[in-house]
Amino acid sequence: MNDPNLLFILTEICAAAMVVFGWSSRRNYLGLPKLPVSTEGPDEAVAAIIPARNEAHHIFRAVKGLARARVLVVDDHSTDGTAELAAAAGAEVIPAPPLPRYALGKPNACWAGAQATTEKWLLFADADTWHEPDFLPSLLSYALANELNMVSVFPRQVCVTWYEKLLLPYAFGLYFTGVNPRAVNDPRRPEALANGQCLMFRRDAYNFLGGHKSVMSSVIEDVALAARVKRHRMKLAVMRAENLASVRMYDSFGALWCGFEKNSFRFLKVNPKTGAMVMAASIVMTSWLPLMALLGVAGQWAMAAFLFFIPGVAWWGWYERSWRAFAAPAAIYVFQAIAISAMVKSLFGLTTKWKGRDV
Repeated sequence: MNDPNLLFILTEICAAAMVVFGWSSRRNYLGLPKLPVSTEGPDEAVAAIIPARNEAHHIFRAVKGLARARVLVVDDHSTDGTAELAAAAGAEVIPAPPLPRYALGKPNACWAGAQATTEKWLLFADADTWHEPDFLPSLLSYALANELNMVSVFPRQVCVTWYEKLLLPYAFGLYFTGVNPRAVNDPRRPEALANGQCLMFRRDAYNFLGGHKSVMSSVIEDVALAARVKRHRMKLAVMRAENLASVRMYDSFGALWCGFEKNSFRFLKVNPKTGAMVMAASIVMTSWLPLMALLGVAGQWAMAAFLFFIPGVAWWGWYERSWRAFAAPAAIYVFQAIAISAMVKSLFGLTTKWKGRDV
């Protein structure tokens, strides 16, 4: 590109778009209502169902954090002592039934747990999520006060390794570029969002919808259930509860890659409007390196230096105002590779290996 004026304009447009996407995505996330703390919950029966497959290193803490509920762990053919540790923590444990054809492990286990309980409220929680003592009374109080049929919560993301600290903030920022917090909480609007790490239903609403049985083949069963709730104009809430619940999603780089690979492209297909925004943000962010190269070739070093810092500025809030934000370009291109891999696999009907199964 020989025209320095055009290159200057492109750099300004790209920089502005990066900042807009990064800051607006953080605003979208913070726009979700925050779960108020309530120390004394209503006297309502809750069954907390935890589907678990080889979760020995997480399950004890997950069970203990839900001690105010009846905790049922559905052991999905674990080979690492998950069932024994869950029982030692005080949970009831049942085996997951054999997988029906085309069914996936998590919705199959969740459905089995729901069928094995009779409580008025059903809380589905992941084994790698843990909760503070006030979480359950707070969630139940909010659901009853607002006459909700479904409520889903985003907990605090705990990052331990360098790749978690580098990659997860960018991943969630990209995810929320297309999330409209008002729309996902409005039963009249089609945009659906939920977090399967923490998903609570009134049993009558859950049964009416067909529960997890109705989304048995979906990798993103949480969003699929939220879409069904909205289709029937039921009241729901998607919230934040970083002070009451925590999760560590991935404990290896391979798990992180496969986890986002299996979910990303499917989520975009379920929410086309959201998906379009995420794809636009991804294209803008990945334009950073080619534009940097063009500025270098043109000898525009001042503009290159300016552009170098823009991803960090854009994603500053997601990285909790840490210097790690300026390593965001590495996350940009790792997740572009994940997105391309997910798209190719989805288009050609290929599967991803997740916890020993093809999904």
